Amino acid sequence: MMRYLARRVPSAVVVLVVASLLIFFVLRLVPGDPASTLAGPDATPETIAAVQNALGLDRSIPAQYLSWIGGVATFDLGSSFVLGGPIADLVGAALVNTVVLAVAALLLAVVVSLALSVAVVVWPTRWLTGLVAGVNTLAVALPTFVTGVLLVLAFAVLAPVLPAGGVPPDGFLARPDISLQYLALPTICLGLPVAAALTRFLTEALRTEMRQPYLLTARALGVSRWNLVTRSALRNALPTMLTVLGLQTGQLLGGAVLVEAIFAWPGIGQLIEQGISRRDYPVVQVLLLIAVSVFVIVQLVTDVVHAYLDPRVRIGGAS
Repeated sequence: MMRYLARRVPSAVVVLVVASLLIFFVLRLVPGDPASTLAGPDATPETIAAVQNALGLDRSIPAQYLSWIGGVATFDLGSSFVLGGPIADLVGAALVNTVVLAVAALLLAVVVSLALSVAVVVWPTRWLTGLVAGVNTLAVALPTFVTGVLLVLAFAVLAPVLPAGGVPPDGFLARPDISLQYLALPTICLGLPVAAALTRFLTEALRTEMRQPYLLTARALGVSRWNLVTRSALRNALPTMLTVLGLQTGQLLGGAVLVEAIFAWPGIGQLIEQGISRRDYPVVQVLLLIAVSVFVIVQLVTDVVHAYLDPRVRIGGAS
């Protein structure tokens, strides 16, 4: 396992380095100058030049990149140009909200996909299979912003039983019952597409396992489908689910930006939107690098768990 991990870590580091280069240099292609924005519309060229000097924008682009990546490597994220304050403080406050929302959405997606996939394979009736397939298609086809608007309209306007947006005023731990109410709508909106994708792949993986000779023999000997699915087929199908779950992390991070905007959720998505609209390069590039880092780490963990569950992957990776 350690040899397999040693082969995977260098590629992850290379991805992060390339991502940091792309993020830094592509952002410099965006029209607009943060110094001009910060100095104001009536600022003189001398004032703008002074602001550029204070922000370090008068140095060469490679020198700015080396200074930035050196600070990131030492956990010095710098300060915001426009939003104000240390970037670490801005990211810390927003990251907690996004992590809570993302974890809740992942848990919902995993639980729903496990329940639906096992139900369809254990009880393969036509109506249940058609119902699950229809729900999956609808969940994938509807864009996140449409689902979010429909949820707000149904559960916060027509039948006002849940908050339309925002976070718990006293924090997530003060009143768990209140926190669940605030989490319900954005979690469903963010987790539904992931649950649909997981259900589709896990169902097919379980059906493939159920056609294996050892399970056909056990079925012929009278073992119930419930025991075959939950005790044998599900365990062998988990590597497929983990792989898909790792891939869905990217969609989850991308969908979080829209979901946070719809439900006024003060997380990383809102912070990225504010940074881009105000040309606040330091904030945007740190947030994008964090998003890439999370995706790379999740992929690495997924590969390691997959290799642990399936020795064929581990042996192939070590060869």
